[in-house]
Amino acid sequence: MTVEVRRLDKAFHEEWYGNLVLAFGGVEEAWQERALWDALTEYDRALAAWDGDRLIGSAGGFGFRVSVPGGALVPATGVTMVSVATTHRRRGVLTAMMRRQLDDVRALGEPLAVLTASEPAIYGRFGYASASRRLVGRIDTDRVRLSLPAGTEEVRLRRVGLEEGLEPCESVYARRVPGRPGMLARQPGWERLAVLDPERDREGHSPLQCVLAERDGEVVGYTRFSIRPEWDEAGPKGTVRVRDLYGLDPAAYAALLRYLFSVDLTSTLHLPDSPVDAAWQEMVSDVRRCRLRVRDGLYVRLVDVGAALSARAYRTPVDVVLEVEDAFCPWNEGRWLLTGGPAGARCVPTGREADLSLSVRELGAVYLGGSGLTGLGAAGRVVEHRAGALEEASVAFGSSVAPWLPHGF
Repeated sequence: MTVEVRRLDKAFHEEWYGNLVLAFGGVEEAWQERALWDALTEYDRALAAWDGDRLIGSAGGFGFRVSVPGGALVPATGVTMVSVATTHRRRGVLTAMMRRQLDDVRALGEPLAVLTASEPAIYGRFGYASASRRLVGRIDTDRVRLSLPAGTEEVRLRRVGLEEGLEPCESVYARRVPGRPGMLARQPGWERLAVLDPERDREGHSPLQCVLAERDGEVVGYTRFSIRPEWDEAGPKGTVRVRDLYGLDPAAYAALLRYLFSVDLTSTLHLPDSPVDAAWQEMVSDVRRCRLRVRDGLYVRLVDVGAALSARAYRTPVDVVLEVEDAFCPWNEGRWLLTGGPAGARCVPTGREADLSLSVRELGAVYLGGSGLTGLGAAGRVVEHRAGALEEASVAFGSSVAPWLPHGF
């Protein structure tokens, strides 16, 4: 079979998207969701795989800027809408699309490609690695109490409609982006994803609601949430499900959290997507009654090792030579001298002896500061050639704030 991968012609978009829906089970999305993705599709980044005149594969991309340690926003392609027809599995179709896509990302001059993985095992062979985690919590609000910081009482809360709240919420979100690695600077149109709320996807919950936190007339935080009413013989036991919870300072965050704890006729606060260092964990009286779970989040692939490592800051001074293996993107292979620190960095090819040997996947795993090189070394995935180099580099690559992807794409 000869596979041809080429840019998606708009004339074939319906067939392309229909194949994608089939690959993910064949259940049609709500019309509101489909309309949003249609509007956001970037045709200059969308690829279609063909077997003769049959469209057999899809791979899309979004132009993002991703926050990295130090606060810089680094250009990246957000890989999405990847599918292969079930009739053409294990014939090299996905490999051909990944090959073309990474070549295109390199040609665009973007140092990174990122994705969320439907099946994590698929993407490792193309150099992607899990670089952030997300925390899931279900808090028993009948039995858990909150410890609130000073100033919480000074915050005023105001309920608004989703549309009314859109602009101030986006302003708060934008201010939070540089402070946490892995967050996406939202481009025009992406604010609609935050308020997408098709009735068929609510799973018994209410329509999405929005509450703003204000101080001295300024919006300093917001939450979006829905409520699922439930009763048993003992009375009400509804659930509050949180989509967004942002505060520009501890008091604003705490005021919103207290509000969510106190919604009438509910006894569970469901937080399906928080950073692993989310502040609410430090405010609750009994973390065991929060039913915590950790899931994988954003996957990162360094497309240009030198540019990517130069784009972020490092927690401590670093001077290390990395010998990088990257069979899928061989332009990254070789020895790279990384020097820098909290103020910035430089990463260039070098002839110096290697201090550490690793693959591009290990660099992706630690790029946002959420994983340590020492752990990867203990797993045999990083080899130390100079004594102490592993510990030094692991500390330098770390971040004081856990990386987190706030929403999918």
